[in-house]
Amino acid sequence: MTITAAADGSALGNPGPAGWAWYVDDASWAAGGWKHATNNQGELKAVLELFRATKHIDDDLLVLCDSQYVINCVTKWMRGWKAKGWRKADGKPVMNVDILKEIDEEIVGRRYRFEWVKGHANHPLNEAADVRARGAAESFQRGAPVRSGPGYTASGTRSAAAAAAAAPHAASPAAPLTAPPAAPQSTPRFTHDELFSLDDADLGDANETIDDHQLGFDSRDSAELRSVSERQSVTLTLSAEDYSRLAQRAQVRGVSIEDCLRGLI
Repeated sequence: MTITAAADGSALGNPGPAGWAWYVDDASWAAGGWKHATNNQGELKAVLELFRATKHIDDDLLVLCDSQYVINCVTKWMRGWKAKGWRKADGKPVMNVDILKEIDEEIVGRRYRFEWVKGHANHPLNEAADVRARGAAESFQRGAPVRSGPGYTASGTRSAAAAAAAAPHAASPAAPLTAPPAAPQSTPRFTHDELFSLDDADLGDANETIDDHQLGFDSRDSAELRSVSERQSVTLTLSAEDYSRLAQRAQVRGVSIEDCLRGLI
């Protein structure tokens, strides 16, 4: 049987308060974070903790990930970096090397495959991991306890496998488990040709400076919204889908929907 799980990370400010999470289903997930880290560190840590949590299970592992950086690190670049003493082609040290070394140890003897999924595109497992990773980052930002989750439970694997089979991004069971990920149909930052023509140092620098989990407006917009909120109330109309996602975020953080919305502004 195949364990299908999403792994995701979040950093508020990138770097800043950061979180990681992996998610199989509501009975099998985990999250954590740091007071200060990057989005890439959160993404890599989520993958590392997923491998650790499932190391005692003799099942194949399908990792759904919205980070091309993480997928390429593990499936394409890590072997070469290791052979060069964990240095890149330009001789500079590999970024996030401590986490990468730990991942390298955990994948020995494992049957696994990575699949890229587009972030914030309503993929149920990716969305669930994203909510928990961002919730952990927000908890560190507030100095509040982090909801760490139940960890891996075998009862979650069958329901997760059924959900993955019905999901639009489910992988073909005939695909080789250690093959590099298929080329994405679309990517939020680069075309496929651009991505694979970049030097690994350039790609790492680009990923370190981009936060996939920001809300899409700059600091001036934020200041204007805060200013407006101090003077008057604001009525917001949400679609049923947006309201459901907001409610899920609020539940993970343990706050009301209104307080969760205020925290996003």
